[in-house]
Amino acid sequence: MAENNNDLPEGLFDDAEFEKEFADLNKQLEDLDKAQQADTASQENTDDSSAQSLSDSVDDEFSQIMNSNAETSFDDELEGLIGNKAKRAIIVTRLSSAELLAAFCTLADISAQCLDSQSGAVAVLRNLDGDGPEAAAKDLTTVVTGLSALLLVDRADKMTATPFANGVAQSAQLPPPFVLETLAPFVEDLMLGITDLDAIKQSGTTIIDSASIDKPRAFEIIAEHTHLGRGGSSIK
Repeated sequence: MAENNNDLPEGLFDDAEFEKEFADLNKQLEDLDKAQQADTASQENTDDSSAQSLSDSVDDEFSQIMNSNAETSFDDELEGLIGNKAKRAIIVTRLSSAELLAAFCTLADISAQCLDSQSGAVAVLRNLDGDGPEAAAKDLTTVVTGLSALLLVDRADKMTATPFANGVAQSAQLPPPFVLETLAPFVEDLMLGITDLDAIKQSGTTIIDSASIDKPRAFEIIAEHTHLGRGGSSIK
């Protein structure tokens, strides 16, 4: 005689109940697995979104920098074309030392990079705005009594060569083509934009930045290049 499942001891399952419980357990496991997969996918989407946002942010910042540089370059070019800003400006002197010229530039508050040449030390000016080049030539020849200088300026694609002495621009300007022939070749190349200071430096030429010399050091340099005596002083 078959046993009646209803007579099973309390706490035990019959086959039907076991299958039902097993099915319920499998469903719970499947639901849990689906939930975990959904969380993983959501996290991956979040990470991808964050990475994309970061990439977009970097791209935007890079674009802003490039646009800013482009705008600055365009503004400089425009200022140069209309003459509000010189493209290039060089002061040519008869001083024998670029270091001495840089020292004088420091005392005159002129920002320049100075180079030696066989025709005399030259100062490549940084301040090209407005009449900055002319003011620099005026200040230099005022600070150094008796020093004459020649200012070369390329403004609005027109080059000028103006002599300065005792802080005053001489009325007679010189023809640039004639003047350039008498100067070191690199001066002409700089003024025509054929070369730049980096290329000249790489060729082995020493460049003295006036910004690297403070006023105490400037006086020391001047003393080193100056002969003092009863007859006055002279600069070599």
